[in-house]
Amino acid sequence: MCTSPAPIAGLVLAAGAGSRYGMAKALARHDDGLPWLVRTIGTLTAAGCSPVIVVLGARAPEARALLDEFGLIEAGAVKNAGPGGVTAPSVVIALAEDWAEGLAASLRAGLRHAAELLPAPVALAIVPVDVPGLRSSTVARLIGTLPGETRASVGPDTLRQASFDTRPGHPVVIGRSHWAALINSATGDTGARPYLQSHDTRLVECADLETGLDVDKRD
Repeated sequence: MCTSPAPIAGLVLAAGAGSRYGMAKALARHDDGLPWLVRTIGTLTAAGCSPVIVVLGARAPEARALLDEFGLIEAGAVKNAGPGGVTAPSVVIALAEDWAEGLAASLRAGLRHAAELLPAPVALAIVPVDVPGLRSSTVARLIGTLPGETRASVGPDTLRQASFDTRPGHPVVIGRSHWAALINSATGDTGARPYLQSHDTRLVECADLETGLDVDKRD
């Protein structure tokens, strides 16, 4: 679990149609049959993120059914206890009705949903669904929960981005004091990139853990 005073939530951006990939990546699977989406949720959870928000758009009913198939959004599936003992789901769904606009639409939907969570997360660890090789150790390094490593705690002003041999990648960790500005400024298919580039974002090298490569097209 996260060691920060307030929870760090995960955010999976999985609303796109995957036109270059040939199908919605929310429905893509590894060779062993495990869906990328399911694996990514598990990776964020294993690193200490809770809850995990999943943004759906294109083919949302099928993606939701996939999550239900793996028992991730069943009515009785709860993990975290909120104020007064009220339980909160470990996985929550946010719909990006304007998903066709691009990545920014998914990001805005996820940020709006995160802002309504109780207890309020101090930050989000954000990943797109098309980084199927993402490791929990990479996420843990970004949010300061990797065993054996001492890193600054995550707070509302945090801006961190994983890098791989100096190449910026995912995840990114964005504290809640930045969410409103991102909701108002994110447009098109660039997501948070312009905001991160124009602010004091700390790059955290992770090439010793993985490659950080995303999958844009099928082999």
